[in-house]
Amino acid sequence: MNVFDLTINDKEQVSLNDVFLDKANKEKFGQLIKEHQYIEELTQYGLPVNNKILLHGSSGCGKTMTAKAIARALGKNILILNLSNVVCSRIGETSQNIKQVFDKAGREKAVLFLDEFDQIGKARGNDNKDVGEMRRLVNTLIQLIDYYPEKALLLCATNHPEIIDTALLRRFQLLINFEMPTPQILDEYYNKLLSRFPAELQNIERKYNISFEEAKDHTFTSIKSVLIKELEEKQKNAEV
Repeated sequence: MNVFDLTINDKEQVSLNDVFLDKANKEKFGQLIKEHQYIEELTQYGLPVNNKILLHGSSGCGKTMTAKAIARALGKNILILNLSNVVCSRIGETSQNIKQVFDKAGREKAVLFLDEFDQIGKARGNDNKDVGEMRRLVNTLIQLIDYYPEKALLLCATNHPEIIDTALLRRFQLLINFEMPTPQILDEYYNKLLSRFPAELQNIERKYNISFEEAKDHTFTSIKSVLIKELEEKQKNAEV
């Protein structure tokens, strides 16, 4: 299997304005983007640029969209790789596959987004039959991260940072937490989702204490339900 068949070269255009972040995370990502925009000037002062970032927190809270938005802001290509699709029983093959993706991203000075990063930690911690091989995989990943070029950007995402090996965690300059959205932020998100629909379809029940993905699914399901009822009513009236 060619690992690049599992890599998404994403073309979706997402800006940071499309991502609903709290104030603290907005500032962190704003700083990150500016560091890479002024990388030459910062290097002249011997200042390292943060380019290895771990995004962690609840599923559906914007980690993938944030990675896409950062890539767009920097004018870089983004390569998206879900590690759960790459880790296999033949660990040597897994290491080689991951290395190929790192090499490609490094050459292109791209944004490399590794989703489900905890798959490495899970595999290493739970595989009693082949612990040595899994340690070698983790060591390979550590080396790839250590030598990842500064002008490229590595973003990794996990819902379970607590199971990732501490040696891997130490490689990241920034660990940014994505918490469940507050009711205020969810209201802003609902308003944006609903703004594209006619006013008569916008009056839906809003749910809270859920992720952005859950809110989107709930919104579209509710609107479809209302729209189908209207269409059925029109059809009945037409038949009378």
